[in-house]
Order: sequence, then C-alpha cells, then structure tokens
Amino acid sequence: MNSTLSIDQHGIVAEAEFIASPNHDERPIDEDICLIVIHNISLPPGEYGGPGIAQLFTNQLAPATHPYYAAIHHLRVSAHFVIRRDGSLQQFVACEARAWHAGLSSWQGRERCNDFSIGIELEGSDDEAFTEPQYQVLQTLLNRLISHYPIRDIVGHSDIAPGRKTDPGPYFQWERLADLKASMEKTGNSGIDS
Repeated sequence: MNSTLSIDQHGIVAEAEFIASPNHDERPIDEDICLIVIHNISLPPGEYGGPGIAQLFTNQLAPATHPYYAAIHHLRVSAHFVIRRDGSLQQFVACEARAWHAGLSSWQGRERCNDFSIGIELEGSDDEAFTEPQYQVLQTLLNRLISHYPIRDIVGHSDIAPGRKTDPGPYFQWERLADLKASMEKTGNSGIDS
C-alpha cells in the first residue's frame, strides 16, 4: 500500500480494491461527513482471509456454507472500507454514499450515525490483536479521510452503540492514533474519542 491515497469526487479511493455493495443509499442533503466509525469483522467468526465479508456485503453469503451464515445471510449491511489482516484495502461503498454499518446508533446527541459517518471494518475480532499492516493502512486511510472531509471524531462501534456492540474491541490500540488527534486539532477538528 502506498503511503498516500487519492480520493475522487465520489469518495472512491483509487488504491483500494473496489467491490460494489448494493447495501447503501444517499446521505441526507447537506449532511457533512464528520465521523469515522471503526469496527471489526471476521467471517466465519475468528477465521480470516476468506470471501465471507465480501459475500455478506454483496448479499451473496450462502447459508449452507457455514452454520453461522444461516443466521446472518439475510442481513443487508455494508461498510465503506475493509482492511484485511495483510493490510490490503477494500472499498464497498463510495464515501459520498451512506453505507449501512452503524445500525441503531447515536453520537453526541445525534442519532442515525450512518447519515454522517464513514465505516471502516478491520478484519479481526474482539479476542485478538490487529496486525501491524492493518494499523499502517488504517493510519494512511484516516489521514487521507481527515484531509478530505470535515472529520471531527473517530470512534468505535461500541461508542455509538453502547451495550449493543463491543467492537473494535479491547485489543484495538487507540494510542496508535495519537498523531492523528494532534493533526485533527491543528485543522480545527475536535479529536479522537475512545
């Protein structure tokens, strides 16, 4: 992955593998993209590298493939980005569109976080540390998003859906984003929360 990323007028990162998800719609008119939500995902749970995430986000998850899939194959969900364990970057929804990643959510008194956020999934779980390549790509992606959009906060899914969600989990190293906080403060953003 390059140390820099480019974003076009639709919010598509040229250096990411783009896999179009049908699970998105338009953001409300005049809604600023001001929040980034970090998640974790693995399909099947605790297993990495397979096609399950892309299949889920493109409505192609076969319920007979794995017992866990029978309970979730009907879900219509997506995220803007997925960072795999090896650091490869995938994009499923253009940033200018509303991905369906946050669900029932609230941040600083505002509900419906999908309306004003970008969702980033790290391939992983609450039970295991994330990889160095993931942190490197995440930091590069966050830097680019912060310079492109009026991002004010970076939070975990657990911050916008407390009691319902736990990701990115206890192994996520928020301190790795300290330099981004300083950068956000210099540009008038409020900083990183969590």
